[in-house]
Amino acid sequence: MSKHPGNFRYTPQDSLISILPSVIAGILSLSMTIIATIVLYPPLSTLHRNGLIAYGIAGCIYLGFYYRNYILSPNKSIYAWGNTVIAGISLGILPYLISTKLEYLIYTLLFMAALATSVISGRGPAYSLIIIFSVVHSLHYFQTETSLTGWITHGGLLIASLITVETIQQLKTISQKQMNRLEIVNEISKQIGSTLDTKQLLTLLDAELQNVIVADTYYFGVQQEDKLFMELFYDDGQYFNGVSVDLEGTLSHWVLKNQQTLFLADLRMDVKLEGVNYTLAGKPKASLSWMGVPMKGFHVNGVMVIASYRPNAFNRSDLELLYNISQRAALALDNTYHHALVEEQARLDSLTRVYNHGYFIQKLREQAQACSLEKHPLSLIMLDIDHFKQYNDSFGHIVGDEILVRLCDTIRQHIKKDDAVGRWGGEEFAISLPNTNEQQAVQVARRIRETLATIKINNHEHIEIPAPTTSMGIAVFPKETEDVTKLIDLADRRLYIAKKRGRDQIEIAPTL
Repeated sequence: MSKHPGNFRYTPQDSLISILPSVIAGILSLSMTIIATIVLYPPLSTLHRNGLIAYGIAGCIYLGFYYRNYILSPNKSIYAWGNTVIAGISLGILPYLISTKLEYLIYTLLFMAALATSVISGRGPAYSLIIIFSVVHSLHYFQTETSLTGWITHGGLLIASLITVETIQQLKTISQKQMNRLEIVNEISKQIGSTLDTKQLLTLLDAELQNVIVADTYYFGVQQEDKLFMELFYDDGQYFNGVSVDLEGTLSHWVLKNQQTLFLADLRMDVKLEGVNYTLAGKPKASLSWMGVPMKGFHVNGVMVIASYRPNAFNRSDLELLYNISQRAALALDNTYHHALVEEQARLDSLTRVYNHGYFIQKLREQAQACSLEKHPLSLIMLDIDHFKQYNDSFGHIVGDEILVRLCDTIRQHIKKDDAVGRWGGEEFAISLPNTNEQQAVQVARRIRETLATIKINNHEHIEIPAPTTSMGIAVFPKETEDVTKLIDLADRRLYIAKKRGRDQIEIAPTL
């Protein structure tokens, strides 16, 4: 799954900690070997005894030197191979100095040296050390006419050393993979945690996923009633962001419903999951490997999915990495959704839930600028409820508030997603209709009046009261003016012309 199989490397401090126990144990073992040989087998010649003592002292000094200087060495590779040769030959000639009955101490030293070399330098130097030791030691066996049992023991201990080295290497590989995954997750957390904008967050998440996975498909979908809205959807080199698919019967629905991870290594196998019917989204090509994890937050209920057109493209470690990424992403997305909600609340009128006066003007300017660039018209409707004060005075402010809310609900029924409605003040509202000419704006205004005339409102005594009427003024950008302030003033003046003419009317530009 990861494009970078392992960026983590042991630091000099890590190596220092790893080698220290072996160095101390090596010094102790050398000392014990010398003492045991001299005490248990005292009939040694003076030359032999002195040679053994010199060997022990030189070995202890070398181990101390090795411990002190290895970490500081600027070229650790050459240093490691040099130590391999020295250690292999030194351990190989030790049998010439001690009794064969104490050779188990030599193999103890070999195990320690091979283990330390494997941890710090890697597989090559460790194997080489064992091979050099084996060759030198075997020469001694040939000279002493060692028995078959001795050779078998010698070979078995060498094999055990090789197994020890390989075990250490496998553990290092596992450790490096785990550390690399932690680095990936930490880097993604750092990147996606640096923004409170949902679009920017998805862009960052997309870039990070591209860096850490090898997959044909990945997506992040959010549940919206019975649909799965794809906030981020990549499939075989193409993006399908923003599409919605029916949630029922999908693998994603199973993940969301059960709030469990789902790992399907080979979809060619007969996988039976309750309520699941395989469906295609994106390109018309079926995935053969699929992983999905739930992303649950206070403001978000979604799923993150990785898929491949190849079977067995992922493993359980990949699923673990995906789960860790998804949990960080869920938290970050929850924060952006919350931030967007807070910002949205600040933009809305608390009663009617349409844009407040200040934000509507900002939105109108943005829409006018976009229409100007595209050379499209924008129509502005200024709307006021007729005799609204009488509703408040006659039926109370609660009824007046309900009329305002019902009016805004009516307006929403007849405008597009890209249109905007704002409360201008009191009972006056403004409706911005980008890409809409005067005739189309008049049709919208008429539908609002017609629908408003049919609503039924009751007072606190459950007595039906007359439906409100509205007066409207319409101005068109840039046909009549290219200045947004003048556009507002023009529509507002026409609104009051409609009121003076008897109310419940729509006023547009006079015909010449």
